[in-house]
Amino acid sequence: MGGTQARGTRRAMADDERNSPIASSSKSLQDNVTRSGPVIAASYTLVGGLLLLGGIGYAVDYWRGTSPWFLLAGMTLGVVIGFYELAKSVSRR
Repeated sequence: MGGTQARGTRRAMADDERNSPIASSSKSLQDNVTRSGPVIAASYTLVGGLLLLGGIGYAVDYWRGTSPWFLLAGMTLGVVIGFYELAKSVSRR
């Protein structure tokens, strides 16, 4: 009889843990992070594209002696690619 009572107590404790405010908050946070994954990836693509392509444009400007033209072209291309990825991720929803 002691084993049955111990299992019942463990089951009751598990039910209490599932219904606790911390458990429900943790589950809600996990669900929100999981759903926002593609949008976060698209925003990182936007920032990464700006930094990478802008940096390449800056380096080409420095190497060729042209003022801001390759930098502007690289940053524009980075914005276009970033917004394209953002639009793709939003349209999937």
